[in-house]
Amino acid sequence: MRLGRCRSVALVGVQGTVVDIDVHIGGMPGFTLVGLPDASLYEARDRVRAAILSSGERWPLQKITASLSPAALPKRGSHFDLGVAVAVLSAAEELPEAAIEDVVFIGELGLDGRLRSVPGVLPAVLAASKAGVRRVVVPERNAREASQVPGVHVLGARSLRQVLAFLRGADMPDEPPEEHVALPDSLPHDPGLDLADVAGQEEAKRAVEVAAAGHHHLLLEGPPGAGKTMLARRLPGLLPDLSTEESLEVTAIHSVAAVLPPDRPLVIRPPFADPHHSASPVSIIGGGSRIVRPGAISLAHRGVLFLDEAPEFNRQVIESLREPLENGKIVVSRAATTAVFPASFLLVLAQNPCECGNHGSRYRECECTPYSVRRYRQRVSGPVRDRIDIYRRVLPPSMADIDLRLQIAETTKAVAERVAIARERQTRRLADTPWRVNSEVPMAFLKREFPLPGEVTAPAYEKLRQGTVTARGADRIVRLAWTVADLAGHGRPTRDDVHVAIGLRVGDR
Repeated sequence: MRLGRCRSVALVGVQGTVVDIDVHIGGMPGFTLVGLPDASLYEARDRVRAAILSSGERWPLQKITASLSPAALPKRGSHFDLGVAVAVLSAAEELPEAAIEDVVFIGELGLDGRLRSVPGVLPAVLAASKAGVRRVVVPERNAREASQVPGVHVLGARSLRQVLAFLRGADMPDEPPEEHVALPDSLPHDPGLDLADVAGQEEAKRAVEVAAAGHHHLLLEGPPGAGKTMLARRLPGLLPDLSTEESLEVTAIHSVAAVLPPDRPLVIRPPFADPHHSASPVSIIGGGSRIVRPGAISLAHRGVLFLDEAPEFNRQVIESLREPLENGKIVVSRAATTAVFPASFLLVLAQNPCECGNHGSRYRECECTPYSVRRYRQRVSGPVRDRIDIYRRVLPPSMADIDLRLQIAETTKAVAERVAIARERQTRRLADTPWRVNSEVPMAFLKREFPLPGEVTAPAYEKLRQGTVTARGADRIVRLAWTVADLAGHGRPTRDDVHVAIGLRVGDR
């Protein structure tokens, strides 16, 4: 009887668990893999055998039993291949046990023994680091991504032969690099556009600035061509760079989604996701029949999620926004597993006032009936609208606005500097709390730690008594007032700041 053991990592969503791979050799020839493997992992038996033989190693002609524990945890993906191969050779006494201790192995094997890159390396290495592991072996194309985790020594290998040479302390054989594989075109990115390109729209620009400063959700309504999409696409440029902790968090999500380029192993700018309204609910919310993947709302974590033509989206998609808007995460449940993905994004909705887009226009005639106008607006439900902080109607720019836009329009850089100063004020005020920006702070905490005089908040709660806003809406007005005050350089909101916040919340409705 011979035993071998090494370690790898199982991923459920973006959460990793270190897995022990135990291999027993003895009995009639065969290969059994246990521990709740999925189809891609079950096929590792054939890939591992071919890779070991192609690497010039001997295959044990006895019964091989590979167990992945904890056994109750589902194991998915081909990244266990390398660990299974190393455990088999260790059980066959082809590798020194001391060299395998405190090492995590991640990578898919080709039939020729080559190591192929896999998704989810960063969260896997983060899980290994939290478990006390200080050495990991990954495919070469994943090495820069894995190296973002501090305190972990990373070996990027091109083949099983190189890994075995490393474990035996021998010189590594030379191998050609892995062929480049094109990534999907859906990688969320900061468009890098300038706010000065937008003609006029001073009130709408101010709304975008406040949204960026306090991470407040925004709804833009107006006819086609008014500039709603231009404003939304320029919002990410106003946001500050991600912190180190946020960068690792966002990069881990993009790694699991397999949209992280090898030449950009760390996401440092807030992402921007703008799914089309015809996209399926799974592609936006997250899910999958075999491996649960993050959707667009998670890929926009710490960045901006832009839903253009919001009423045209599947109603299931719109209603699914309630949970992440309140909790900053989305829970995706399937028959075999439940995955939790971070989803703390700045939501921007854009919509026409009606199906034809001309309702309320002074220049074009609306062809919609009052009933169809009301039904169109109700496609974004009241509970979702109540979670939006800022409403702004965007009207088409005048000819004077278009002529003067290049002379007086503020650039993204100038506005971003004001946003950065406002964010710094929030950071100092919330330094000893788990919250980063005004929109995240619970009202109970604000009232207890930063109480405001009754005459200051009175206009907000007067709107509540009038039925203009809900209790949640009144609380959001107060949080908006804090952001307005931060942009104005006030220590605390004034009554005028609260009136500005009311205008941002209800002024256009």
